[in-house]
Amino acid sequence: MPIEEVTFARRGFWEGDSRARKRLERIGKTLLLGYHAALEETDPPVLAQRLNLIDSELRGFSFEGAAMGLALLDLITPWKRDRWRLFFNKAADTHRYMMHVGVGFALARVRPWIKTHCALTDPLLGWLVVDGYGFHQGYFEWPRYVVQQELPRHLSAYACRAFDQGLGRSLWFVDGADVSRIQETIAAFSSSRQADLWSGIGLACAYAGGVDADAIKVLKTAAGPYRRQLAQGAAFAGKARQQAGNRADHTDLTCRILCDLSADAAAGVTDEALKDLHANEKEPAYEVWRRRIQETFEERV
Repeated sequence: MPIEEVTFARRGFWEGDSRARKRLERIGKTLLLGYHAALEETDPPVLAQRLNLIDSELRGFSFEGAAMGLALLDLITPWKRDRWRLFFNKAADTHRYMMHVGVGFALARVRPWIKTHCALTDPLLGWLVVDGYGFHQGYFEWPRYVVQQELPRHLSAYACRAFDQGLGRSLWFVDGADVSRIQETIAAFSSSRQADLWSGIGLACAYAGGVDADAIKVLKTAAGPYRRQLAQGAAFAGKARQQAGNRADHTDLTCRILCDLSADAAAGVTDEALKDLHANEKEPAYEVWRRRIQETFEERV
């Protein structure tokens, strides 16, 4: 995949603020660097060494791209399907959030949808694979999934919700981190989908960054009744960075505004919500986890 594929001009995204555009384009390019690195080198220690040369603050995106590359190789070569698993177990466990999201990118490029990838078996993080699928479709096929608001017919009812969190993340790029456009875009969706879209926006804002404190405050106001979902997404970003050891000032700033907590404290909320976590007849454990986090922020935000 050529680097030009992730430029705003090629994708037709709203350009908005030039600083945000350059930031988000750099993220896309970093993801593709990881993707190409995985296609060229699948040995876990060597690949990890290569990815770890990337600036710490952007490194997670390179692991996300590498996960896409390895998973894609697994899916198209039936005689060897353990590249992603070996890399994850031997060299990328700390990037577990990004590693699962990256698998969703690969699944989006294989027809029909393949449900057998080992990353899908994790009862919690397996849903991030579907999140990654949603991001991919929003990013690469936004006229269909953002403008026409399609949902994949082959996904279950709850999988569509995980898909929408990823789709929400893609809006951060599609709308160029422009808060007013993001608000308008989400408002055009059915009310039943808006909470999950705002959750994705919170995650993207906190993890990817690209805007200043004033814009984040406006975003919080724009979310209205979905502030707790916005905060839950930001807390996910805080945890992903804490776990990978690639903390970023913009993630901490975003969590302080959206969660009223530091990034590390917001990450602690996600940990606390995992205690005695069980699925029930109506909801997967992943949704119970998300709801607990959101309830924690009910009064705080």
